[in-house]
Amino acid sequence: MNKLIRRTATALAVATLTTGALAATAQAAPAAPNDGDPALTDVYIWATDVQLREDTNTSSNVLAVRSQHWLDAVCQKQGQPVTDPAVGTNSWWTAVQEFAGSDIAWVSNLYLQGGEKIEGVPDC
Repeated sequence: MNKLIRRTATALAVATLTTGALAATAQAAPAAPNDGDPALTDVYIWATDVQLREDTNTSSNVLAVRSQHWLDAVCQKQGQPVTDPAVGTNSWWTAVQEFAGSDIAWVSNLYLQGGEKIEGVPDC
């Protein structure tokens, strides 16, 4: 009986630690600042060192690198699939610009909060 209690306690402790680690990894995005264009959907880059590119493929020029950053989304379309072993694969890209205004850059939706295709962002 004592063995069963110890095993159960150990299993519960492992489950609690695992759940806590997953919750810490999947943190919610901070609230979007009110600096963006109200006509555009705000999107959040949840990852670090994400490359914003000139086009919808990984061979195009890198225009900027952002980490955990809010941007205005202009539109989205399919491009080269991007695969990250820790996250998955996505072929949708979103055209974005800085809240203060900037040239348009493309970011893979794989690194944007909102899923494969982001609700509220029109197709290009």
